[in-house]
This record gives sequence, structure tokens and C-alpha cells, in this order.
Amino acid sequence: MAVVKLVVDGRLVEVAAGATLLDAVRAAGLALPTLCHDDRLTTVASCRTCLVDITGRGPAAACSTLAEDGLRVAVEASRALRRDALRAIVAGLPTRALDVPADRSELARQCAGYGVTAPLGAVTPPERGLDHSHPYVKLDRDLCIACGRCVRACAEIQGTFVLTLTGRGAGTVVAPGTGGPWAESDCVSCGACVDTCPTGALSEPGLLNMLPIERQTRTTCGYCGVGCSLEVSTRDNVIMTVRPAGEGSVNRGHACVKGRFAHGFLGSTDRLTTPLIRRNGTLAPASWEAATGYVAARLAGIRDADPGGFAVISSARATNEENYLAQKFARAVMGTNNVDNCARLCHAPSAAGLAATFGLGGGTNAFDDLDRCDVILLVGANPTAAHPVVGSRIFQRVMDGARLVVVDPRRTFLARHADVHLRPRPGTNVAVFNGLAHVLVREGLVDSAFLETHTNGYDELLGLLEDYPPERVAEISGVPAHDLVRAAVMYGRALVPAIFYGLGVTEHRHGTDGVRTLSNLALLRGAVGPGTGGGVNPLRGQNNVQGASDMGALPDLLPGYQKILDPAARTRCAEAWRADVPSRPGLRIPQMFAAARDGALQALWVIGEDVLATDPDSASVRAALAACPLVICNDLFLSPTAAAADVVFPVAAWLEKNGTFVNFDRRFQRVRAAVAPPAGVRTDFAVLHAVAAGMGADLGCPTPEEAMAECASVAPLFGGITHARLDRDGPLHWPCGSAVSPGTPRLYQDRFATPDGLAHLAARPYLPPGEQCDAAYPYLLVTGRRAEHYNSGSMTRRTDNLVLLTDETIDVGPGDAAALGLHEGDTVRLDSRHGMAVLRLRITDEVEPGQVFAGFHFPGATVNSLTSAVEDEVTGCPEYKVTAVRISAHA
Repeated sequence: MAVVKLVVDGRLVEVAAGATLLDAVRAAGLALPTLCHDDRLTTVASCRTCLVDITGRGPAAACSTLAEDGLRVAVEASRALRRDALRAIVAGLPTRALDVPADRSELARQCAGYGVTAPLGAVTPPERGLDHSHPYVKLDRDLCIACGRCVRACAEIQGTFVLTLTGRGAGTVVAPGTGGPWAESDCVSCGACVDTCPTGALSEPGLLNMLPIERQTRTTCGYCGVGCSLEVSTRDNVIMTVRPAGEGSVNRGHACVKGRFAHGFLGSTDRLTTPLIRRNGTLAPASWEAATGYVAARLAGIRDADPGGFAVISSARATNEENYLAQKFARAVMGTNNVDNCARLCHAPSAAGLAATFGLGGGTNAFDDLDRCDVILLVGANPTAAHPVVGSRIFQRVMDGARLVVVDPRRTFLARHADVHLRPRPGTNVAVFNGLAHVLVREGLVDSAFLETHTNGYDELLGLLEDYPPERVAEISGVPAHDLVRAAVMYGRALVPAIFYGLGVTEHRHGTDGVRTLSNLALLRGAVGPGTGGGVNPLRGQNNVQGASDMGALPDLLPGYQKILDPAARTRCAEAWRADVPSRPGLRIPQMFAAARDGALQALWVIGEDVLATDPDSASVRAALAACPLVICNDLFLSPTAAAADVVFPVAAWLEKNGTFVNFDRRFQRVRAAVAPPAGVRTDFAVLHAVAAGMGADLGCPTPEEAMAECASVAPLFGGITHARLDRDGPLHWPCGSAVSPGTPRLYQDRFATPDGLAHLAARPYLPPGEQCDAAYPYLLVTGRRAEHYNSGSMTRRTDNLVLLTDETIDVGPGDAAALGLHEGDTVRLDSRHGMAVLRLRITDEVEPGQVFAGFHFPGATVNSLTSAVEDEVTGCPEYKVTAVRISAHA
């Protein structure tokens, strides 16, 4: 790498070619004010507070002046220049601008360092007013210095382009582009503007923000599967602010409204703080000793009579260590493999499909590989809502010149910015993916050398693809043939193509086939493993759904995806656990419910999941809970599932725990307690230990750190991962087999992880979905996520996110609404073959004619009462994306 040598205050400094004088000053160990500059943003050099003196040239803005060989730069000697620039800025502000705490105002901090105070006898400038309309962003126009950092952050980090500078001269101030109140703008509440503001003009509301911070804790977000690193500031065991971590984090200094602001649920007045036991049909408070003793006695009886009568649904919201302990409890204490987690309901087809194709059940590439991709194929995912940081990063790549192909029935934000948007009928993914593969082969866009060396099954696939020319795919899917060809050619001609996909691929009757046929595209292009592409990457939904599966909370797999049927794997675990491991695979979640309804399941322990709100065909789920003699629930609140349970344990939230999570790109990250849980609340980890102890069993692993160490000892994939190493070195991608392994951000660089070392192409025909529309149910319902809320909404609905989105809607196209005689905001009734829901109508062009969309974050909306019990034929994942409904006005 070319370097530039220059002298800064008498010190010889070397920086990379293209670096600025600001970089050189920092390399010299010095600092400069940079009120208009943020390293993440384009440079404008408007504030002049970073002026330095270049010998022979005079003053220059360090942030925008390139370093050159031989320059001599004076920093300390030019201090007066910077002091004058600060004075000029302060002169136009009210005196209270310097009263903002220094840790909330870069301006106040720099002025203190340069001895700049409010000028004596200063005239108070005219008040420009406040905008406190938004629940999370407070604007004090009088503190705005028109630096434009917030405007650039909104555009360049978030990609929303909401903010602008309005007015002229001294009256220039930031404003939402609508010109109205902030709350009525298109702001997505990511907080990037607040984080970059140098004066406190943009801040979080609340008096706590004006108090000194006592403690800062770095942890990992407990909402979606991106795994954003967060810095949590607290005082008196109360969270004051949550800000995204920068360098080295997957989020690179960005966050979404949930991770950034939605922490108020911790102090909700309806937090559970006392265990509950059902007596005479009513849940009544009980002591911890009574509750754990009652559960232990009941479970001991079931274990001794019929271990298969017990099942546990572990939690994608819990830590890895808690999930490890839950599956160990089921296997080593209860003697059953009846353990599963909510990956069954979302990405079980990913684990199965990716493992069958490549050898391992995780995404193939680190998210950072997006930076080198020139074409992105985004399939069945709306990351702008479900994974906002991912959505923003993809949009940044598109703005930087990458091409984007979106395959999604809905016209999402990213679909509107795509080069090609394919809108297949829900349930026809496999036909579309086969059609894309057909075009790749037909146009000679396959990597023959890669296929010959690294794959098998190509000849069989070629035979199948003959039946999927674009014209036939158009008949099946509704995707115009010419659009299919354009998309395939764009992906096929890319130098470094990447595939990202979501639940629109997996939550189908043939979801595993969808994952496998989508993976075919990467293999045909040689864009995975030993190839040069960005691979195939599932966007995992909940914060630790990857980790829950990694830890073995699955009925057929032990920690590290070791098969229950493998005697060596069972022996390895049995020796560590000092207990036999059952050899027969256990029940999946749908099978657990069926067994309960049939009277075969005597106890079900649900950890951190509201199955009545999030699982399909909720009427059948309710019947299962009613039929099961003992239902145990761990939760923060009395959710619908907890209210139906026989015993409820009040447990800690993610901000109150220690351990690890694994994000969607297989990255182990530390989770640290920022605050203590309320009195009377325990972690899931402690609850499992207490119940096991009551049964006379010792789970070992007295701390989360020791649980991770034991997991590493039985799961070769994680052999080199420890808390101490994560604390020292930061996140690690699995596989990480030893203490000296650097982890594996990019899988399969030498060979695939299948027994023969080859990736397996899949010849899978299109098969119809589980439901079809007819005259009685003419509309097709797709369910998914909204940006403002998370899963069942139990956390976000107890924060000001409820102000941002107050209730669930049914999204209907304008033509369909007109045909039904319905108007925006009308209350409508939806009926399916399985249930009924009442929702408010939202008219939008996001959905195709004949299709409608709803979220599932409001249990009262009962959206999942509409969905069917149809499952993916390989994994049992529900078909959430295809439900036939009818719509009528609600009286």
C-alpha cells in the first residue's frame, strides 16, 4: 500500500495515500475539533473548526485537505484559528448552548477545551423553537449550527433522506423534509441524526439525559438477528441512552428504532416479578421455592413414568448458554430429545437446505462481504422493516453502484429501488428459481470449471431445468418472462454476486426445496465457497434464533449440529453430562402440540415464546395448551401463553443478562447485563438450575461462562470459543475449532463440509402450495414483520414504539379496496378456512391485486388464527406466506 510521509508538529507521520490531514493529525496522537465532520459521512468542510497551518501555504481545513509527501503541518501553533472558528459559532447561539453536558455536546466539550465562553453582553438570538412531537427525537432549533451532519447521516447511513436544511443565513436550521412536525415525517427513528449531532440540537427526550452517566456497558441487541453492538449508558440502574457501537461491530455505528430506543419495557408496571401457580383455575402468586418445587415434583413423576411425556420449547430470545442448558435439561435430566425452538417456525428450512447443499446449516458468508458485491439478489425479505441495519447497508451498496434484483410479491422499499423486481405469486418460488437457473445455463453464464471441481448433481439438474423455460415459469408464477431473463443475466454477469433471503423463501410447504433451488444459483455461478461470490445468506429473524439451533435446542441435533443418530456424538455429550443421551429423535413443535391434543404429552415447558400469538393455526395451539396437564411458561409479562399456563416464572430480559448470542452470519458476540433485573426476577439460566436441583439433578455449569466452555468441549464447531476470548478479541464466527483459530467468516474456502467435500445441486420440481384461493376465499394473505415492532410485540408495545404504530392493519391494494367498497381506515373482517380476525384497512400499492398483507405483532389482532397448519414437508416449518382469505366490512 502506498504511503505518504509528512511532519505534524515536528513528528514524522506516515499515512495511506488518499488520507487527509485530519488522519495525519490523529496518527500523530493529536486531536482537532470537527463539528461538521463524521468519519462515516462525506466531507463538507463548512465549520472551519479543524483549521491547521501548512508551512508555505497557510490555513487549511484538515478534514478535507489531502495529506502529501513533505508537508509540514502545525497543529498547536494554529490553535488560535480554531478558537476563533468556535467563537464565531458560539456567537450565533443562545448562552445555554454551552450548558449542555460535555458528554452530550461536542461543541460544549471543544469550547471548554479551547477556553471559549459565551461572549459578554451577547445579544440573545431570536428563538427558533422546539419540536417535541416525536417520541424519540427532540429538536431544539436554537442549538442548530447548520453543520448538516444529521442530513448526511439520514441520507448516507440510514438511506431515508428525510432531513434537509431550511432557511437562509443565520436562520438555517435542520427540518424534516415535509416541513411539518417531526412525528408526521417519514423518519424511521433510527437515531443516526441524534448520534451525530455535535451540539445537542437533536437529542433524546427525558430528564435522565441531562444527568451524568454512571456506567457504560457494551452488549448485543436482543431484537432481530443482525446482532448490533450497543453501548448502554445507565444511572441508578436505569437506562439513560442506548447508542450503537462503531468500529468492529456488524452495525458500524448504526441501529434501528428497536435497538436504539425500545428499552422502556424493562420498567413496565406489568413486569412479572413473582412466580404464579394455577390453583382452582386461577393463577396465584407463589414463592420461588414453592413454584420450582412444584414443577420439579411434577416433572420427576413424568420422567420416572414416561420421559417422552415431557417437551420443552427453548427460546430464540434467550442466550446461547440458556439454550444449551435447556436442551441439556431435556436430555440429561428428563431423558428425552423433545426439545425445539422457534427456528422451526422460520428458518428450519434454511438449516436443512443449506446443510444438505453445502454441509453446514448457516449462512455462507460474513455480512461484511456485502461491501465487495456488485449484484445483490434479495429474495423473500424486507430487511428495511425486519432487519433495518441490513436494509440500510444494502441500500448503501445500491447507491454506490451495485445492482439489485428483488424477488418478492410486495413492493417493498428496496424493491422500489431495484434494477429488476420480480413479483411471483406466493408459493411459486421453486419455479422462479428453476427458471433463473434455466436462463443461466441457456445463456452460458455458469462456471463450468467450478461445477466440475466442486459440485455434484449437475447432470440431473440440467434434465430438470429443461422443463422451466421463462415462458412456463411466467404461467406458473406470474413473473413476465423478459423480467426473469433480465434478472438471471444480471446475476449471471456479476463478478461478485450475493444472495440474501428471508422468510418469504422458507415459510412455505416446500420451503426447504426453495432454499436448495435458490442455492443452486450460487453454485451455478461459482459464487460460494472456493468461488469469488458473496454466497447464500439467510436473514435470521429473532436475536438468537441461530444460536438456539447452534446450541442443540433441536429434536434431532445435539450442540454444534451433531446428529442424535451419531453414536460418537452421543457418547461425547454423555461423558460430559454424566448421563445417557436418548438415541431417538424427539418431537418438533407442531408434533408437541399434536401430542398434547392427543393426550400423549403430560408437560410442556415454553421458555420465552408466546406460542398463542406467533404460531400458526392458533386455535389448535390453544387446544393443545388446554389439553396438556402441565404447561410451564417463562416470560417477562403475562402473555396470552403465560395466561394459559399452569406455572409462570418471571424472568430477566436481554438487557439484564450475561452470556452470548449468535447473529445471522454465525458471529458469536458477548451479551452483558446493563442493569439488574427487578427484585424477584431470575434468569432462564437460574430457573433451569433451580428446577433441576429440585429433581435431585446437577446440571453443572454454574455460570454462563462455564456453560459456554462445556458446550465448546462437546461441540467441535465451537471448540475455540470462550467468554474470555470474546471479551479479549471480540466477535468470532463459527466454525472456530480451537483456541488459535481466528474463526471462519467465509465458509468452504477449501472444500464443502459434506462427506464427499462437494456441494450438492438439487433437482427439485415446482409443487403447488398448501392452499389455493377460490370463490369463497378469493384473496391470498401473506404475513410478516413491521419495522416498529418485534415478534409478538410484548416488548415494543410497552414502549413509545406504540406511538409510532398503534395497531395492526390489513394492507390491501387500491383496486381491491375499491371493488370491495372499502376505504382507508375502515374496520374489516378477514375469514380463512381456519379462523377469523378483525383489522383496520390500509390501502397501499405495496401489495399485488388479489393479495393482502398483515403483521403479527398485536396478539389482539389474532392474525395467526387465520393461518393454516400446512408445513414444510422436510422440516415442519409452517406455511405462513400462503393463506386464502375473504374480506368483508365489519359491522
